[in-house]
Amino acid sequence: MITESDERRSSVTAITSTTPGTEEHGTGSSPPPGGALARLGRWTATHLRAVLIGWAVVLLVFGVFAPRVETRLAGAGWQDSTSQSVAARNLTGRYFAGLGASALQVVVVDHGGALAADPNAQAVISEVTARLRADPRVSTVVPPTPGMSLSQDGRTGIVTAGAAADPNAMVRAADSLAKPLAALGRPGVSVALTGDSALWANFNSANHRAMLRSELLSWPVTLVILVVAFGSLVAAGLPLMLTMVGLLVAAGALVIATAIAPVSIWALNFALMFALALGIDYALFLVIRFRAALERRQVQPGDRVGAAEAVAETMDTAGKAVAFSALTVLASLAAILLVPSPAFRSMALGIMLAVVAVLAATLTLLPAVLGRLGTRINAGRLRLRRRPAGHDPAGHHPVNWLEGRMHAWGRWLWRHPWPAALGALAVLVAAASPVLGLRTNMPSITIVPPSANARLGYDQVTAAFGPGAPGTLQVLVPASQQPAAMATLAHTPGVAAAIPGPTNQGWTLDQVVPTTGPSTPATGATIDRVRQVLPAGSLVGGAAAENHDLQHALSSRTPLVFAVLAALGFVLLLVALGSPLLAAGGVLITGLSVAAAFGVARLIFQDGHLSGLLHFTPQGFVDAWGPLFFGAMVFGVAMDYTLFILSAAKESYERHADPEHAMVGSVAASGRVVISAAAIMIAVFLTFALSGPLAPKEMGVILAVAVAFDAILVRLVLLPVLLRAGHHHAWHTPRWLARVLPSVRFSH
Repeated sequence: MITESDERRSSVTAITSTTPGTEEHGTGSSPPPGGALARLGRWTATHLRAVLIGWAVVLLVFGVFAPRVETRLAGAGWQDSTSQSVAARNLTGRYFAGLGASALQVVVVDHGGALAADPNAQAVISEVTARLRADPRVSTVVPPTPGMSLSQDGRTGIVTAGAAADPNAMVRAADSLAKPLAALGRPGVSVALTGDSALWANFNSANHRAMLRSELLSWPVTLVILVVAFGSLVAAGLPLMLTMVGLLVAAGALVIATAIAPVSIWALNFALMFALALGIDYALFLVIRFRAALERRQVQPGDRVGAAEAVAETMDTAGKAVAFSALTVLASLAAILLVPSPAFRSMALGIMLAVVAVLAATLTLLPAVLGRLGTRINAGRLRLRRRPAGHDPAGHHPVNWLEGRMHAWGRWLWRHPWPAALGALAVLVAAASPVLGLRTNMPSITIVPPSANARLGYDQVTAAFGPGAPGTLQVLVPASQQPAAMATLAHTPGVAAAIPGPTNQGWTLDQVVPTTGPSTPATGATIDRVRQVLPAGSLVGGAAAENHDLQHALSSRTPLVFAVLAALGFVLLLVALGSPLLAAGGVLITGLSVAAAFGVARLIFQDGHLSGLLHFTPQGFVDAWGPLFFGAMVFGVAMDYTLFILSAAKESYERHADPEHAMVGSVAASGRVVISAAAIMIAVFLTFALSGPLAPKEMGVILAVAVAFDAILVRLVLLPVLLRAGHHHAWHTPRWLARVLPSVRFSH
């Protein structure tokens, strides 16, 4: 039985102590078997070869597919698949040779005179037409047409290539054709590929390169922080092992998934980010607890039995917290699946695959390696700073310097909870207040570099045809209603021109040119107005309409997604902790930190503060995917930290019902994990913030600010104060609820 002296140990050692019986010193009789995770840990720790063979098979299977991930993933999918604009694109592809949103537009500009009067320009147009017709992804080629795709001065013409393939293939076509087409230009005559497919090709290329560059820059910083956080070179390599396993499995699984449905190329980038973040979190949490178990059991070098029991104890406590943490992250990401967009769903799928792979490796491969390492987990240990006494405040076992500082902070919070809590709340509320004026929209052409071919062509079209020309709408009207529709559109506010088009299968394909640019709110209002005045059954499509519909889908579903996030987070915390107070408090405080992150995002990216320092031009809004997608990611990571803090507190409270002991001890033991993991994630995210393109910059700032707010103000101030304020009531479970909930214990 646990002795009374054991119960009086300091919070630092008590929270990491899970000794179930008399101390075995690594060689005594086996302790009680514990739960399923304890048995799993004990088995893996003593069957390293079987575990390695199993993982070798898994990695071989997925590794066969992983090298093809870059070429198999899709570059499009930024759409609301249930929208009217996508229905219009599908009909255009079926009946009008794909002359819709996915069509390629090649801008030919004669800088010396009219295209028709220049033999060089005519030769260029002929060569462009031949090059496009030779591509199997092009259905038809339409030359510059007066009154539609030839400017009034005759100097700028648009050669349009219909889409014979799906949007993802057309993005790849734009990527492969851009340079060959540009090379067809001659002195005084320029050629630039533009249009929606070209825009997404440039967007993917520029941002993918920037993210890879940022990831490479982040690795040295990550390695340094890992060595400092783990305190030894051997232990610092463990999260990298989990990251590599998670990324390889996710990459192979994504390639396999492309056989079912297109998967966004961004899924791989986000899978890498989460594989690294969770690999660090889970490895750090388990290694700290494993070291404490080794020390308490006085396991000696070469003592395999003692090491296996330390692994079993670690898995029965910290392993259970990791499992609940992963479930919470998966639930948060699953909420994104409510958005009917292939890009968002596949990105969420990529992250979820990485989470599952990292979790599986954490619960099997990591304990197997820890069991074999035993006391060698401390090999290559660094002595960055020595404690004067070398013992914890109660005079028992030595503790990490950071744990000592966290222990002192926890004790101070217990004595002075309200000044710290009010200060943290004031900061979060002040940061969150600007979110009330947050505006979102799909990105404008400025999302790609000024030198990108899509942007060059966009600027040329705007200069020659007017600001609304790049956002020309494709309007499908029942053939019998075309005259009435054209008459109505001619007097519709926001419409610069309505151009009747061909008829096929009872439909007419007409062109409507707005008076304003594609990404402006005015054009969104024009699209809504056109849909209202057109005859029943008409469809409005085009790139601008698809962006407008996706932006509407994101903004309309954001409240639903966050409601689902809150509900799932509450249920999972309730099941894990059995405390309605802590479950509700954890969700509410996490929501406040997410709001604070987007309040800062509004000040920076919408209002333009710090734009000079970060080297970007503000768009006047935050990209529409930010609140929903990044918000779900932030919520998942925040709940990950919440589980670490509160599970450690519950473990202590289960052994000894002392609220102060539980609160101070959880801050001391889990605070180190939170601080170290947050430092790495902030460093990684800030490398994205320093990259060139706006999209990764926006992502990096939002995620870095969110992690900083959550780690410092929420997990190390507000959650501990919630435990302090709740006292014994924080752990109370109503009788009726106890009969419903499963019994989950975190003590060994």
